[in-house]
Amino acid sequence: MEVFNFKSFDVNKIPSACLVSNGKMSLACSKWVSPKRTRSYPFARVYDTLGSAKKITIIPILKDEGAEGDRDFIQFDTISLMSLLDVYVIIAFYETAKKHKIKTNKITKQQFNNDFIVSKFKELTFFHSSALHWNLNEISNLEQTFEKAKKSYEKIENELEVKLHNAKGLDNFLEQLTQDSNLFKIFSRKKAKNAQERESLTSQPKEFLQTSSKTKLTITNYLGGKYFFTVDEIKIEKETLFLIEGKHSQNSLLPSENDVKDGLFKLIPYCNLENVKINEKNFKQIIPVLKLTSLKIQGLLNSDSSEANLINFLKTNKVSQKNEVFLLKLFKEAKLNNFKVWLGND
Repeated sequence: MEVFNFKSFDVNKIPSACLVSNGKMSLACSKWVSPKRTRSYPFARVYDTLGSAKKITIIPILKDEGAEGDRDFIQFDTISLMSLLDVYVIIAFYETAKKHKIKTNKITKQQFNNDFIVSKFKELTFFHSSALHWNLNEISNLEQTFEKAKKSYEKIENELEVKLHNAKGLDNFLEQLTQDSNLFKIFSRKKAKNAQERESLTSQPKEFLQTSSKTKLTITNYLGGKYFFTVDEIKIEKETLFLIEGKHSQNSLLPSENDVKDGLFKLIPYCNLENVKINEKNFKQIIPVLKLTSLKIQGLLNSDSSEANLINFLKTNKVSQKNEVFLLKLFKEAKLNNFKVWLGND
């Protein structure tokens, strides 16, 4: 990852994942372009930082793209998931934007308030407790951060003469923050669960699956955090359960690197599951699987295949040197972290 000097740090000019150094320590930093987890591969960017000692991710508390665009709010379970993976969250807010060139009531090129984020970076250099403790403190300050975001959007709306979403939605969200943190958790989990329900009813065109059904998976940790996932496919062999995250490519031999990283990030909790049940049936062995499919792939290969099968697959599919290196690294990671990689359309 590219390294940036702490003194000249500008969150709006850095890549989506980088290192920020003050000469004595380095912080691995990723940033989200929306609080919604399904936009622009935020998990892939966080995944790029997981090998570092101190990992930070910057998430906007809300993003309003205007009356003709989307409006998304941060969810408690997003923060909880970051805590689970020891990632420090900076809950930030957008300060400026540009008017959309075509749509009258839409804004684009939103910019974070950089001074606010730099102040958080300074705090983090002296903060020696866990990400969980930091993130709980960020949650306690949500109301103040939200008020800053609200005032910024009021200013943007007036200066650009664009219509944003109805303020009542902001007031409802703020009420959840101010009444009680548990209400915020309930509000967030309801939205996450609704999203889970919607996704379980749809089959994404980018996924090439053995079945058209998806399976809802709700994970609870000892801290009470609930994570609502939708597994693309499951396979049951006696007392072994395969949890399969599928990534598909229409035009290339392999799915994009961001797609793969997004899938790997989702497998992390699956690699640490205990007491897994389906309709009260317990499973002794849980095997997470990253399944990569493409209309161009010929034959089958997996991370446990023999060297002879690997060589034959690479030759048959005319795999480029770059993709070969990528696959070998992926297979190595699978063996180190106890998950499987399957390639092919069967």
